[in-house]
Amino acid sequence: MSFTPDIQAFTCHYTSQQTLAEGEKGLKEDGLPGSITLNRLVCTGKLQVSTLLKAFEDGADGVYVVGCPIDQCHNVMGSQRAAKRVLAIKKALVELDVEPERIEMYHQARGFHPEFIEAGQKMDKRITELGPCPFKGESK
Repeated sequence: MSFTPDIQAFTCHYTSQQTLAEGEKGLKEDGLPGSITLNRLVCTGKLQVSTLLKAFEDGADGVYVVGCPIDQCHNVMGSQRAAKRVLAIKKALVELDVEPERIEMYHQARGFHPEFIEAGQKMDKRITELGPCPFKGESK
């Protein structure tokens, strides 16, 4: 059975600004998997635990967050707050007997960097190997 994951990426405006400037077509040409939906934020520090959980509730098989380097956040501590929230979701997934690897935090510098594409490729590979999220089988 073929499985194409649904992966939600939440990205900092500053971290992804130049990367996203080339548009969806350019990103795909650079190697960003089509399984990824990009959600651009003013700052990852604004990302709430409820938003991350809702992504899974709405059918995501995996979620990742791309924020500024911890010591270079444009909004001072935004990426630190995001990292703590991602960790909280990892812990919740463990409690629910779901793989904590379904969510990840990446810290990346501003500008276009191959690391942005590589993070997407890594998550696509990881989630494809894990298979569909167990939450998909639950009724709403």
